[in-house]
Amino acid sequence: MEQRVSLITLGVSDLARARRFYEALGWQVGMAVDDEVVFFQLNGLILSLYPRAALARDAGVVDAGGWFAGITLAHNVRSEAEVDAVLSEAERAGGRVVKPASRAEWGGYSGYFADPDSHLWEVAHNPGFPIDAQGNTRLG
Repeated sequence: MEQRVSLITLGVSDLARARRFYEALGWQVGMAVDDEVVFFQLNGLILSLYPRAALARDAGVVDAGGWFAGITLAHNVRSEAEVDAVLSEAERAGGRVVKPASRAEWGGYSGYFADPDSHLWEVAHNPGFPIDAQGNTRLG
């Protein structure tokens, strides 16, 4: 697994309110999909705001106020095969695959693993978010 964080996704209780907050800080929306998700292009990575319940559902976990903290880290890769390889690598390293890789409703391919402290990582191939030669993920 290359040393890279591609996206930080914050699970939020009110997407519109969260968007207004970050915009009030002077952040510019790079991309938004209706009332489903908001992306901000940062220096070399992307911050996304996503409804908390939808984020838990996407990761295949229950948001019962327990170990799921409403945040995931994402590691984007260049191919679907690399998604599978990184999930296997994470498992060999002591992580736990919580959602095997599959086709995503947004058009890519992704799965999730939990690190030993249960922090969730999404491993994703998203053709709409290209990765440059330096390994930086960009909004398409």
